[in-house]
Amino acid sequence: MGQRSVRVNELVKREISDILHTDYKDDMVCVTITEVDVSPDLRYARIYYSLFVEGEKARHAHRFFKKHGSTIRRKLSKRIVLKYLPALEFIQDHSLKRGAEMVDKMDDLGLDHQDG
Repeated sequence: MGQRSVRVNELVKREISDILHTDYKDDMVCVTITEVDVSPDLRYARIYYSLFVEGEKARHAHRFFKKHGSTIRRKLSKRIVLKYLPALEFIQDHSLKRGAEMVDKMDDLGLDHQDG
């Protein structure tokens, strides 16, 4: 991945995080944007998010992104200037949850995960 792609991904990630935590802070308090992958042609972006809740709250987040995705994209267009503003696809990232579960299992087995 080129340096330009890394910078664009980080810029989009930072701005979407800021939009969520300023404009939608009541709804998105439990959401973290973990990664952004903008296509090389800048037409599409996958936005990966992680939740620190389960059940109905997780379903609420999914519905939230379906409902407000176009508004978030419009707000993003006012903050950054790119040749094309990518279409946003929000995808739940389960890696943080799996990592925490693995640490819990290691703790249950009495393994010290700090020793590498």
